[in-house]
Amino acid sequence: MILGPRIFDLPSWPLEFTFLFSAICTWLLLFYLGFSFEDVTQAMADRTRTALPAIWMLMAIGVLIGAWTASGTIPMLVHYGMLMIDPSWIYVVALLLTSLFSVLTGTSWGSVGTIGVVLINIGVATDANLGLLAAAIISGGYFGDKMSPLSDTTNMASMGAGVPLYAHVRSMLNTTGPAYIIALILTTAFGFAQPVRSAGVDVSSFTQPVAEDLATAFSFNILVWVPLLVMLVGAALRLPPLPTLLYSAASGALVALVAQGFSFENVIQSLINGVTIEMTGAEVGEQAIAIIQRGGLYSMASAVLITLCVFMYIGSLDLIKAMGTVVDKAFGRVKSRPGIILASLISSAFINGFSSNQYATSFIVGTAFGPKYEEAGIPRKVLSRSIEDYGTFIEPMLPWTTTGVYMIGTLGVAYSEYVPYMFLQWANFIIAPLLAITGIGCFYNEARRTKAEG
Repeated sequence: MILGPRIFDLPSWPLEFTFLFSAICTWLLLFYLGFSFEDVTQAMADRTRTALPAIWMLMAIGVLIGAWTASGTIPMLVHYGMLMIDPSWIYVVALLLTSLFSVLTGTSWGSVGTIGVVLINIGVATDANLGLLAAAIISGGYFGDKMSPLSDTTNMASMGAGVPLYAHVRSMLNTTGPAYIIALILTTAFGFAQPVRSAGVDVSSFTQPVAEDLATAFSFNILVWVPLLVMLVGAALRLPPLPTLLYSAASGALVALVAQGFSFENVIQSLINGVTIEMTGAEVGEQAIAIIQRGGLYSMASAVLITLCVFMYIGSLDLIKAMGTVVDKAFGRVKSRPGIILASLISSAFINGFSSNQYATSFIVGTAFGPKYEEAGIPRKVLSRSIEDYGTFIEPMLPWTTTGVYMIGTLGVAYSEYVPYMFLQWANFIIAPLLAITGIGCFYNEARRTKAEG
């Protein structure tokens, strides 16, 4: 996983192949140790069974994003967000707007590659500090990638640590919430210290084409809000995530039929394969197309396949308790709660930094440290949070990861220019270990209460 791309000079190593190959090597070792084929398949089946609820969630998210796009919900929010861009507040707007888009869609890359590109073009025209602007765009995108229930990394982290999705998201608020407030304050302060040149710059020339394209492709009316309201009501009532996603997707499909004039066939295709621009019958620009053409059940196919391959590998390792052995050897002397949390934070950063893949990080760290957390009486939602605090957030901070390469190439801003201004990540990197050391927001009382009740 780490050496493959470098040895074979590949831009990235297919994660599915990595874990399949690793699983095969593990099987050969297990057979040599005397385990039967039935032992191996049973171990893989037992481990994979635990992943099924999260796999269903990933599939439902793909369907939901397709439905929200076909209904016009996502295009409408982006449309009005574009019209709100004020060059004098461009840094703060960049942070807030990309945060909103990534929370609603669960994608940092999509947020940066669409709204982020528009904001960078405005920044160039207004002589903005492109490093500060790029940092705000990336931080906003990764805030949603980390916090959105629709994000694959959010679901993978909760799955890897064995934590309910909403419990995982609420746990992350303890670190990412304060970090976001700090980032907002610092971005505002640095923005005022480095004002842009707004005189004589027509911002609408950048935002209006995209906003108008979206308004041309979709009809924005009150019905378009229904799918979002269904999601919010379900979350407020604390309904299980899976039915909430499906209810919202169903309402989005109905809105696409009634309010957007989609044919029944196109609605079904939107849910399965995602929306295509041809379904709207509109001629729009490339940036609008990038916003519209997303979602669908098959958009999550890669994530589902990776999950299955990972669990085949980890299930095989369960037979010889390999993960626990590695953690015991590396961190056997770490007995305190703060030490265990800090070890999981460092491991998450190390594994993601070298593998450039949060999926692998979530499953490896979650599986390895899960028993350690339980022995120490630390709720697993602290583990899932730690995986994202240092795992998810480290990716855009490193220039050699796939994310780092994508951000630099898409925004056209040098790594050294934007990294110092990534206040959200830096604040989170400081807050997470502070909470571990002080015990604040680590839910130790919950663990004691659960143990007493058991």
